[in-house]
Amino acid sequence: MSSNSNKKKLEKLIDYIDYDYVDKVNTDSIVDITITSILSDLDPHSTYIPKDAIQEVTEEMDGDFIGIGIQFFEVEDSVAVVRTIKGGPSDLAGIEPGDRLVYADDNPIFGEDFDVRLLKTYLRGDSNSKVNLKVKRPSEKELLDFEVTRKHIPLKSVDAAFMLKEDLGYIKINRFSKTTYSEFETALKDLATQGNSNLVLDLRGNGGGYLKEAIRIADEFLKDGELIVFTKDNKGKIKETYATGKGSLEQANVFVLIDQHSASASEVVAGALQDNDAATIVGRRSYGKGLVQREMGLGDGSAIRLTVARYYTPTGRSIQRSYKNESAKEYYHDFMDRYKNGELVNKDSIHLNDTLKFTTPKGKTVYGGGGIVPDVFVAKDISYKKESLDYMLKGGILDRFIFDYLDKNRSYYNNLSLEEFMEQVKVDEEMLEAFEIFLKEFKLEYRTQRYKELLKLYLKASMARQLFDTNVYQQMLSTEDPIIRKVLAIYDGEEIESQTP
Repeated sequence: MSSNSNKKKLEKLIDYIDYDYVDKVNTDSIVDITITSILSDLDPHSTYIPKDAIQEVTEEMDGDFIGIGIQFFEVEDSVAVVRTIKGGPSDLAGIEPGDRLVYADDNPIFGEDFDVRLLKTYLRGDSNSKVNLKVKRPSEKELLDFEVTRKHIPLKSVDAAFMLKEDLGYIKINRFSKTTYSEFETALKDLATQGNSNLVLDLRGNGGGYLKEAIRIADEFLKDGELIVFTKDNKGKIKETYATGKGSLEQANVFVLIDQHSASASEVVAGALQDNDAATIVGRRSYGKGLVQREMGLGDGSAIRLTVARYYTPTGRSIQRSYKNESAKEYYHDFMDRYKNGELVNKDSIHLNDTLKFTTPKGKTVYGGGGIVPDVFVAKDISYKKESLDYMLKGGILDRFIFDYLDKNRSYYNNLSLEEFMEQVKVDEEMLEAFEIFLKEFKLEYRTQRYKELLKLYLKASMARQLFDTNVYQQMLSTEDPIIRKVLAIYDGEEIESQTP
């Protein structure tokens, strides 16, 4: 621990700058920069959270916030409702997709001078407090008045849960928040009523979160007494966590999907199931983050997330990528090198360290030293056209086009049932041409011919997400998902399971 004199030295420096420096300086920002610099010298994952960001970070990890339950776009000079959360305050009050919010408690929330970042201050507040909204609905001449009661709005971490086959369910988790296990449990119960006995657990793109929630989910798949994970702190103290006997999927055929963005708590789950021979891991090598952070308040509303331990999988693997003698920039650049060295398209390009070789109880070889290597590798399509299409899907361009497209006939689309939508709505050539014209407004060129059918699927899935929910969206996309198709081929006995390099 630093000596008291060194701590006082830092305090004196700040005081000298505050009182004697020739120009006026914001010493708060100097402190923030100093803290950030100190943490960056420790490891890539110890971070500083300024007080103006702490609420948003806390809400994401807690899994809810207090608000009115809408998703919105900033359209021209107004706030347009994309979707209301089913059963949420705005839905119950009668607000509809396509409505423009004009006033909140007589405060204008439109116009060129309105800063959309202020919207939270008007729409969020204490639980059960009320906000009076004036809304412009395209089909009505006059503004409509709504009194909306603010409530806790869930930030769901389970994106989707549906059946891939009559006995094979699918659950996608986007992060591990405080509510993840309860969401997962609810999803499992719902799938069980549909005949589910086996499971695909999708952790692609899941950057982690609460270790406790990941452990509880891993426990569902492991037998009583099987090691899930162990951590080791700076004093060498080891804390082991074992499975209990309450797992509901201990006899299930399980597939865990990972990719290069699956990190931390996701790697705990994948590593625990792989090391205990409880699942087949499918996809691409995971991120490689094996450090445990603890959030610590600094007394002024800000906080740090400080690395306090390393975690290890049951066979003793550390999944953490090397970061010694590397700047944060170099560390993250090393991750991007996976695109350049061919690892995303060829399993033979994955660099494996033979000195970090481990063996599972059933004799399978697994490797430490930087991410979870899948049992079954599935290459990423990195062609320019496909990458561009994926970028548009995830970057919001498709969603914005779809919102404008739906806005032209809201009364029709808002009244469709899911069954009617699937049967009646078709993505035709006229819609594809309209999308190409839309892209040109953003100085983007995209010729649709090579990926026409996939683009049609993406467009209709994006419509479904705005009209219904992410579950329908994910279910539609799953039909053309290469990793899911690989899983189904293995499940149906068409391909062998293990392709571990």
